[in-house]
Amino acid sequence: MKPSDFRSDTVTHPTEEMYRAMRDAPLGDDILGDDPTVRKLEALAAERTGKEAALFVPSGSMSNTIAIRVQTTPGDAVLLEEWNHSLNFEAGAPAAVCGVITRTYPSNQGVPEVDDVISRVFPGSLHTPATRLLVIENTHNLHGGAVVPPARVRELYEAAKERGLAVHLDGARLFNAAVALGVDAREITRHADTVNFCLSKGLSCPVGSLFCGPRPLVDHGRRFRKTLGGAMRQAGILAACGIVALETMIARLADDHRHARALAEGLARVPGAILDPADVRTNIVMLRLDGPPSRYGRLQEGLKQRGVLGNVVAGRMFRFVTHRHVGPADVERALGAVAEVVPKL
Repeated sequence: MKPSDFRSDTVTHPTEEMYRAMRDAPLGDDILGDDPTVRKLEALAAERTGKEAALFVPSGSMSNTIAIRVQTTPGDAVLLEEWNHSLNFEAGAPAAVCGVITRTYPSNQGVPEVDDVISRVFPGSLHTPATRLLVIENTHNLHGGAVVPPARVRELYEAAKERGLAVHLDGARLFNAAVALGVDAREITRHADTVNFCLSKGLSCPVGSLFCGPRPLVDHGRRFRKTLGGAMRQAGILAACGIVALETMIARLADDHRHARALAEGLARVPGAILDPADVRTNIVMLRLDGPPSRYGRLQEGLKQRGVLGNVVAGRMFRFVTHRHVGPADVERALGAVAEVVPKL
């Protein structure tokens, strides 16, 4: 039997409409600026985020790295939440590629307090780096797909601007946040200078992310994409999937959210499983266990033996992610497997 794969929403495959779009996409050479399908995707992404321009890149990690690079200089400081993706899961790119100092701020399940952020801003002096950029992650992966409300993003943006900081929104799952809040994505992105969002997660594209912002920053990012080796040729084959995703795949994210909540409610009834279903707002469910961290590895192996795939994250929790390839039957399968394995750990 095919496994129920909750490892990530990146395991999704293109839809049939995406495959047709790939076959029929008009193509050019994107490095030379004449791939019409890439240009169409970038214009659509800019419109959907309310920004002046957008840049198609291979990955969200590259998009976030570009955002940091074009808004800082080496030796500057960047503020990131302590479990932020760029800080913890992008292979040290802020330091290795951008040459910046990273400072962290805490949050309440992914939602930061303004005072906690602003208290960590360095104005820059003979002894201290100047803080130039604030990064906000929304939804927040390591806090279980938590959504940062637009009002809080606005407060953070205004406080950052008063102190001369740029603001980057890592919206890898931006449209999950928009669907959960019942708002247009532009309500979330309007209080950010630059935005990253991924096509290759719940939107089911095989590859790609978009870096969005003012045209001068996007033009700078286009050159830095080349530096990073991320410039592509007939990239319209991939961009075609992104167009389909933005036009057809956003509303269905609500199904993933319902499945995640059903999974969380069932897990909460398993003795020894620690989670609050009320914390599950989007498509990520974080399960905690009492006892030593080694229990998570044993849980992963036990579930795998029963045809359920998930991930141990940061050695301190077990993550399930819902997407269009898992449905109610997969949720029930996962619940049965967890109920069988956890008491034996």
